[in-house]
Amino acid sequence: MEEREERLLSGRTRALVVVASAELFVLTIWFSGTVVGPQLATAWHLSGLETVWLTNAVQLGFVVGALVSATLTLADVVEPRFLFAGSAFAGAAATALIAAAVHSALPAIALRFATGVTLAGVYPTGMKMLAGWFERGRGLAIGVLVGALAVGSGGPDLLRAIGGVHHPTFVLYGTAALAVVGGVLVLSVDEGPYQPDPAPFDPRAVRRIVADRGVVLAYAGYFGHMWELYAVWAWIPAYALASLAVTGTQNAERTAAVLAFATIAVGGLGAGFAGAAADRWGRTTDAGASMAVSGACCLLAGVVYGSSPVVLAPFALLWGVFVIADSAQFSAAVSELAEASYVGSALTLQTALGFLLTIGSIQLVPSVQGAVGWRWAFAPLAVGPLLGIGAMAWLRRLPESAALAGGRG
Repeated sequence: MEEREERLLSGRTRALVVVASAELFVLTIWFSGTVVGPQLATAWHLSGLETVWLTNAVQLGFVVGALVSATLTLADVVEPRFLFAGSAFAGAAATALIAAAVHSALPAIALRFATGVTLAGVYPTGMKMLAGWFERGRGLAIGVLVGALAVGSGGPDLLRAIGGVHHPTFVLYGTAALAVVGGVLVLSVDEGPYQPDPAPFDPRAVRRIVADRGVVLAYAGYFGHMWELYAVWAWIPAYALASLAVTGTQNAERTAAVLAFATIAVGGLGAGFAGAAADRWGRTTDAGASMAVSGACCLLAGVVYGSSPVVLAPFALLWGVFVIADSAQFSAAVSELAEASYVGSALTLQTALGFLLTIGSIQLVPSVQGAVGWRWAFAPLAVGPLLGIGAMAWLRRLPESAALAGGRG
């Protein structure tokens, strides 16, 4: 028995390290087009709307890919490591193709859409893989995975800061190469002992998922969280640059890139610590507290704007910690509440609908900025965390919450 426990612990640890590392590398392609968007806009003479769609196309592609995957229950029919790896390789190819052969908006937007479709086979699949290894400590495990997503999402900003400020192809090729590494890594991960057997295609599975009250409330909390998260990640570089320009900071563009990377990447720590806290004190409590802080930051961004970098940087880092700290707990909750045979599809549907919302919020921020400036551009995002807090409070009062975090709610 003791030897079996040691093998299980070793397998869990290896799976967590490898899947999280693979996720980190592959997710660098997510914001690669966003980060180099200003340079591509200048080189290709893009309009403001075309530049925004370099980001929104990925979100829309992810939604379409995830909806198709959930409808066909691909995440529960195809072996997870093969779905993850194949998707990673396809996303890397789409990203590299932009650097190699594209010189105008339409094909770039089409390839960014394709990249989003491929990522629908990566992020939810990684969560399912770890859920198959972790019955206890699932909040921490998925928290580490979401932390890897945060660091990976900030990766293009780091590549830009170290050599890609004036070389967008460096960022695109660099993230594509990292995505290939991630796809190779994940092929070495076996299925965990808690992984259900592949399920047959069931066209009624989605209907049962959305009829589950507990799952729907976990979805609602996630939607409030997503309304804020990707809009902040997409526009924090522009906000930081504008704020630094007000104060006359030298090398503002490079400083803003470093601060944007740090703001996104520090979320890795937030997601990990919040995951451990949720396993101990409950998912609904953890998620509600995180959204309270991040929602307040949406409003405080207007107060901090134009302040000294000594004030701006700590504020941005605090926001970066809490804006994603709750993310893993919604996914962990869905994995605990949903029908076991279709957990992969429930997670995929959750992310599909959540990312659909991000298209609106990403578009909203520059629209508000155009009307009132960067100072209050993030203020409308506070609505999302507020609604998410309400959903978590409701779920905590229901009997279904007994299934969360070992009965901690």
